[in-house]
Amino acid sequence: MKNLLLFLSAIICLSTCKNKKEETGTTSGEENWIQLFNGKNLDGWIVKIRGYEAGENFGNTFRVEDGILKVNYDAYNDTFNNRFGHLFTEKEYSHYKLRVEYRFVGDQLSDGPGWAYRNSGAMLHAQAPETMHPDQDFPASIEAQFLGGNGTDNRPTGNICTPGTDIFIGGVPYDQHCASSSSKTYHGDQWVTIEMVMLGDSIGHHIVNGDTVMTYTRMTVDGKGLNPEAHVTPGPLKSGRIALQSESHPIEFRKVEILEIKD
Repeated sequence: MKNLLLFLSAIICLSTCKNKKEETGTTSGEENWIQLFNGKNLDGWIVKIRGYEAGENFGNTFRVEDGILKVNYDAYNDTFNNRFGHLFTEKEYSHYKLRVEYRFVGDQLSDGPGWAYRNSGAMLHAQAPETMHPDQDFPASIEAQFLGGNGTDNRPTGNICTPGTDIFIGGVPYDQHCASSSSKTYHGDQWVTIEMVMLGDSIGHHIVNGDTVMTYTRMTVDGKGLNPEAHVTPGPLKSGRIALQSESHPIEFRKVEILEIKD
């Protein structure tokens, strides 16, 4: 009887532990997050800034300080000169959830475009930086646009833009460059958490502070609408690099992590 009670206790313990593990989200499938930003340096990333070759981090634009990934322009002498930049992952991804925590800080460079005020983003399924023309503004990609508030106007974040790509929204082709999300506006220098779910070329979601604010489907690429036109193979956009933007307004990232979806 004593041995039987010990056996039953062990079974109950195993069942309870398993349930607690599942409730707290600690199963291997749910918790296999990979830190794309290691908090120390830019290992695993490639810089591409307009006018420069891939790998040249002009002005130390992308840097790590005090555990924060920063986009800074102190070496630009207050002249942006359309030097749009991107920090690319070395790897390609297809089915994943990307989680980013960001905040806008400081002042925009004086000659930065008006639309680039408190404007950045994550380029998803992006073409490789080595395939970009030195003077190409943006990679062909799906852009999850990050916007910060100006203190008064409505400026939702988690929007969608389509440099060199096409999507469907609500089951119909979307023929404009950018579409606004349903997110609220985040004013000031507060940290914002955005998650981007990409399932190959079938569907994408943007989730801001827990709320799904944008959904789109049927992602394709043609490279058109870029300056100069991107050299890509037209067709379904199933995978690509991930890139963080530099668009003339300083921004900081304290978390960039990815959960690859295998099933």
